[in-house]
Amino acid sequence: MRTKAKEILRKQHYALVGKHSGIQICRWTKKSLLDEGVCYKEKFYGIKSHRCCEMTPCFLCMNSCLHCWRAVELNLGNKLEKVDDAKFIVDECILAQRKMLTGFGGNLKVNREKFREAQNPKQFAISLSGEPTIYPKLAELVLELRKRKITSFIVTNGLLPEKILELKKKKALPTQLYVSLNYPNEKIFRKITRNKARNAWKKFNKTLELMKNLKTRTVVRINLVRDLNMNENLVPEYAKLIEKASPMAIEIKGYMSVGYARQRLGYERMPVHSEIVEFSRKLLKFLPGYKFLDEKQESRVVLLGKNTEKMIIKREEI
Repeated sequence: MRTKAKEILRKQHYALVGKHSGIQICRWTKKSLLDEGVCYKEKFYGIKSHRCCEMTPCFLCMNSCLHCWRAVELNLGNKLEKVDDAKFIVDECILAQRKMLTGFGGNLKVNREKFREAQNPKQFAISLSGEPTIYPKLAELVLELRKRKITSFIVTNGLLPEKILELKKKKALPTQLYVSLNYPNEKIFRKITRNKARNAWKKFNKTLELMKNLKTRTVVRINLVRDLNMNENLVPEYAKLIEKASPMAIEIKGYMSVGYARQRLGYERMPVHSEIVEFSRKLLKFLPGYKFLDEKQESRVVLLGKNTEKMIIKREEI
């Protein structure tokens, strides 16, 4: 990783791990330790915010999305030259998490039981930055987490369907697989991602087709930006792509003007929660079998799915 990229990431309070990985303490982890609220993932799926390690095994990405809060201008390609082992990454991420949580130990407002539990994460959110499927040992990483009874959520842009097939073949699918579906058609895909690869849209659609036959929890996530990808005329196109994937659930979120996204898109492009709800209701008209399951206003997110009871993760799904 380039020296400039490392400097910027450290200033943004990332802890760098090995040659290409890193963690950051999520604000919802901090809030949970102070009993001031929890992440929507705890509300929707039952994972514990104070025991979640938000990490990435790879800071690289083939996209440079307009709405991304990360420093996508520092993307370093889509191939790692030197690769750390999966066990090393898991061990070092946990140690880095503990180190970054040290300061909370002296805060009298911190829930002491939660603080003790937080030293041993039980959830890895593999979504912090970059595209995780670029990491060539992703299957080994998932299997290492499974061995430790740690749940894993992978968020992918879907541009490497061959990696999804590899996870399936190695029986290393994560507890929950997310595919970001922020574009209803190729034109908007190109505008948002700024990806110029000729076969990128075809590869993305291949991933959607693979999702319906995966034996794991699958989620399509839509991040909406005003005057970019949330026009109601686009709803039927979103529905067609969602039907192709047939996910267990759909998360519809609002773009947040934070981090580097503020330099590309202004605050006025942020939809309020009521707009997210309205868009979700319109989408449901084209998706028989799905219904409005839950919402978290603070996070501007809505959960659509087929069955409320199936949302909470059970031990056998780890």
